[in-house]
Amino acid sequence: MNLTEETVAQEYKYKGRIINLRVDDIRLPNGNPAKREVVEHPGGVCVAALTDNMEILMVRQFRYPYGEVVLEVPAGKREKGEDPLICGKRELKEETGATAAHYRFMGELYPSPGYCGEIIYLYLATDLTFADMDPDEDEFLEPERIPLQTLVEMVLKGEIKDAKTQALILKIEALRASGRLPAAGAEE
Repeated sequence: MNLTEETVAQEYKYKGRIINLRVDDIRLPNGNPAKREVVEHPGGVCVAALTDNMEILMVRQFRYPYGEVVLEVPAGKREKGEDPLICGKRELKEETGATAAHYRFMGELYPSPGYCGEIIYLYLATDLTFADMDPDEDEFLEPERIPLQTLVEMVLKGEIKDAKTQALILKIEALRASGRLPAAGAEE
């Protein structure tokens, strides 16, 4: 069965610094016309930095759309065409002061595929070293270290609401539980 929708026309309603909004006229697989509202976003990267003590470096920051402080893994927006790993390394350093000897790609996440084209690239960072944080001038963060098992429980209890953080924490726990999480200092 063909599930593909064909774009007939696109009209931009808004072009901003971070997102663009467009309305597309499309043709459904059965030939009928329809409209799709699409948010264009350059995408982002998140990094779960795992310490030798099985703690994950987390940050708390106010997220304006929700009007609350959110606990999440370090993350940031990619620049157009930027390599996701380079972005992840930058964001980890800015938000926690950490750098890692090893990075493991953990997949891609589509946060809201019904209307947004954003892709978030997920990484696990190990063999950490620490220096001073260097957040962006409009970024106010509170970093902390939380044991992996505590984070898993927080996800399962609904205490961590951020999708990228949930996915990355549970992926790392699945690797740990299956014995596929590399030991500190191991090549990845």
